[in-house]
Amino acid sequence: MSLEVIILAAGKGTRMYSDLPKVLHPLAGKPMLVHAIEQAQTLKPSQTHIIVGHEAQKVASVVEPMGAQCVTQNQQLGTGHAVAQAMPMVDNLAVVLVLYGDVPLVPGVLMQQLVDKAMHGDLAVLTVTLDDASGYGRIVRNEKGHIQAIVEHKDANDEQLKINEINTGILAAKASLLNNWLPRIGSNNAQGEIYLTDIVAMAVADGIAITNLQPDYPQQTQGVNDRVQLAELERWYQQQQAMQLLREGVQLADPTRFDLRGELTAGKDTYIDINTIIEGQVSIGDGVHIGPNCHIKDSHIGAGTQVLANSIIDKAQVAKNCTIGPFARLRPGTVMHDNAKVGNFVETKKTTLGKGSKANHFTYLGDTNVGEQVNIGAGTITCNYDGVNKFQTHIGDGAFVGSNSSIVAPVTIGAGATIGAGSTITKDVENNNLAIARGKQRNLATWAKPKKC
Repeated sequence: MSLEVIILAAGKGTRMYSDLPKVLHPLAGKPMLVHAIEQAQTLKPSQTHIIVGHEAQKVASVVEPMGAQCVTQNQQLGTGHAVAQAMPMVDNLAVVLVLYGDVPLVPGVLMQQLVDKAMHGDLAVLTVTLDDASGYGRIVRNEKGHIQAIVEHKDANDEQLKINEINTGILAAKASLLNNWLPRIGSNNAQGEIYLTDIVAMAVADGIAITNLQPDYPQQTQGVNDRVQLAELERWYQQQQAMQLLREGVQLADPTRFDLRGELTAGKDTYIDINTIIEGQVSIGDGVHIGPNCHIKDSHIGAGTQVLANSIIDKAQVAKNCTIGPFARLRPGTVMHDNAKVGNFVETKKTTLGKGSKANHFTYLGDTNVGEQVNIGAGTITCNYDGVNKFQTHIGDGAFVGSNSSIVAPVTIGAGATIGAGSTITKDVENNNLAIARGKQRNLATWAKPKKC
């Protein structure tokens, strides 16, 4: 029996006060809807249907590259109406899993458990018990504890409002059952909407077993209606990731001041100081020390490397025992080999630093290939851009570049060459040569200092 997924994502999200559709607001660095799709895709559904409405094209531009199919709900007439829009595209023999784009943290394993129950012919619903159930649909059970109905908060009587077990809206059922129930749902309720939850009473009437599951944590089924709820869910999710890293042997100076917006693979004895942001795909070797206020994105940091405070590493490859920062910026295409050093206020882009080479301070290296054991003096700039095109600089092994030098690419500085401080180099320098290119100094003894008028 195949599985198809329907994710409701048509709402505007008025309480977000944003031009961006609610389901596209980011949590841990990616849209909430993407979280839901990624977890659903772990179940390998034959098709994923996204119900779109408000700003449909924006939503489609995000989900269609993931292989999802968009279905337009022109009028938002309720959750039952939304699911019904996709049913003509669903195989009648399939099991359908219904999710929500603004409920981003439902684990794939919990989704699979719901689907397994639906495979046996049950209507499987996901519920959660809250201390404060205000605003949510209540799960109504009979004296034997069997689910009989789901009553929305606005339609509940005083006795039903005392119930703390609530409906998350997430469910799984055979498509054949949904095709039978959905056309029969009315809109005789306080909202005047077609509630998907009404199928529970229909299942009871039809003698279909109703089973339920609950999450390990309420936050796994928490929806987002405004920015306050989004911020609360973000912090909970970050805390869970931090705790998992601690269990895996990564030392975090303060787990409450750490953000992981992607995936991190870290070796043993790794230390990460406060306010560090890890984004995208990042791997860190054994014994790496990352100082406070660093941002590392889609990069590899080799074993024993020290990343000092306030450094940015973006799409870079760093080998073993390197030193970076403080206040360094490694831009995309940077490669540092073993024992290389990039110091304070140094920026690199599409640059390779060979073993043991160092640029200690106030330097820009762009489109540069630096050999081994090279010293780049303070204030050095590789002038790689002529306003239209980019050009490369090559610096050979053991070269020494004096402070405040400008190297105008394309140019090659040979192995063992020395560049005198303050030089502007526009021509190639042969191996072991000294290059000095600066204006002649003149000292004028008869010069009179200016006087204040």
